Amino acid sequence: QVQLVESGGGLVQAGGSLRLSCAASGRTLSGMSMGCFRQAPGKEREFVSAIHRISTSTYYRDSVKGRFTISRDNAKNTLYLQMNSLKPEDTAVYYCAASVLVIPPTTPDKYPIWGQGTQVTVSS
Repeated sequence: QVQLVESGGGLVQAGGSLRLSCAASGRTLSGMSMGCFRQAPGKEREFVSAIHRISTSTYYRDSVKGRFTISRDNAKNTLYLQMNSLKPEDTAVYYCAASVLVIPPTTPDKYPIWGQGTQVTVSS
């Protein structure tokens, strides 16, 4: 069973950058679609980004397009989310998730494997 561990969250001023990492153990990520979600206090968990299981196709929610970049390093069995030009509304707990579906889903219920989450706080 694969386990996911996130790191890289923290406190940053608006306009700053953070890079989240999601390291996997127990199974290679190369055969899995990967997604990133976030959840702010009092809100539902929402899709942020995803990367295709086989190709390098990537997907983003509209509000992060041009600012966030998702990537994977299969040799290191790690997923990355580079977040630039951060805004206060990006503040949330960020999660990575894994799915065996070929095309990465955009809803949380389609991901059976989750990391523990990492807090990202953007101050204005």
